[in-house]
Amino acid sequence: MSTDKIRVFQVATGNLGTEMIGRIHNHPDLELVGLHCYTAEKIGRDAGEIVGMDPVGVIATGTVEEIIAARPDVLTFHGVFPDEELYERVLEAGINVVTTADWITGYHRDTNHPHPSGRKVSEVIAAACERGDATFYGTGMNPGLAQILGIVHSADVAEIENVTVTESVDVSCHHSVDTWKAVGYGRPVDDPTIPESLHKYTAVFADSVYLMADAFGLELDEVTFGYELGACTEDVDLGWYFLPKGSLGANYIKYQGLVDGVPRVESHLEWQMTPHTDPAWKIKGCYITQITGDPSIYSKHMVFPRKGVDLSDPASFASIGMTVTGMPALHSLRSVVAARPGIITSADLPLRSFAGRFTL
Repeated sequence: MSTDKIRVFQVATGNLGTEMIGRIHNHPDLELVGLHCYTAEKIGRDAGEIVGMDPVGVIATGTVEEIIAARPDVLTFHGVFPDEELYERVLEAGINVVTTADWITGYHRDTNHPHPSGRKVSEVIAAACERGDATFYGTGMNPGLAQILGIVHSADVAEIENVTVTESVDVSCHHSVDTWKAVGYGRPVDDPTIPESLHKYTAVFADSVYLMADAFGLELDEVTFGYELGACTEDVDLGWYFLPKGSLGANYIKYQGLVDGVPRVESHLEWQMTPHTDPAWKIKGCYITQITGDPSIYSKHMVFPRKGVDLSDPASFASIGMTVTGMPALHSLRSVVAARPGIITSADLPLRSFAGRFTL
């Protein structure tokens, strides 16, 4: 395997992008060569300064032309929502793209977010990959790594009846106002627009179901969406977000892949912004894989802070969530650069794509 560092151009410095600047800087495989920002006040400043670090010698830019001129090996996209126009231009210039924004297989974007041209988004991206001989990959923690854990946990199961991957987390550490407004948190729980909002902005989890089914060699008839809503039993002020009494403060979502009407592969989202909801769920703070079969499997993927981290500091707690979201992308970069051109999924990458790195 090559020891040359992968040259990375990052897009965005929101919550996730801010965390990833430092993680790229310290990653033994990677070199940060550029930062693309959408806000004018960040352009022209050092990337380290923007995210609260010492200067790293990379000045933020704001045009696609500057990305292309830098000739990075790969562009990492950490915006909240995709920028498909940017993807297309970068890919056709021969630069690989890895994104943590709303993409695993492309099914969700094709189904729920039609491209302005009238073509499927996946067709536009695939054509750009072909023109530039470049690779496009979407990942993250969940969706992203969580369904890989579901797949790997089936390796010692002789006969599978059902596979369910569940994210059971308190989401109040994810300080993305745009995300939670879009999903519907803070709106009256009986607002009839909430189910549509929840579906629109979580439907990428249907991708995770399709990816698992593909790995299992299982052809699904459909993937269904189901939900339960938890209403706040009191006003909740998180400092960065306010949830009035009676508003959406928690949810349980199921994406279920059906064969002959029977759920076979499932992705569940057990989220709470506050424990003070009705109904409320017992949040476990982990990712759970359950496999019913011969034999059956139950596994918790639990994430703990490194020694000495003060979890009473909200910023430290939020940092853990951003780290586990972004690191699957960073660890994949060398394999993505080496991969075939076109749109790929986690099923196309070697095992080392999911391996972390030692600090020696």
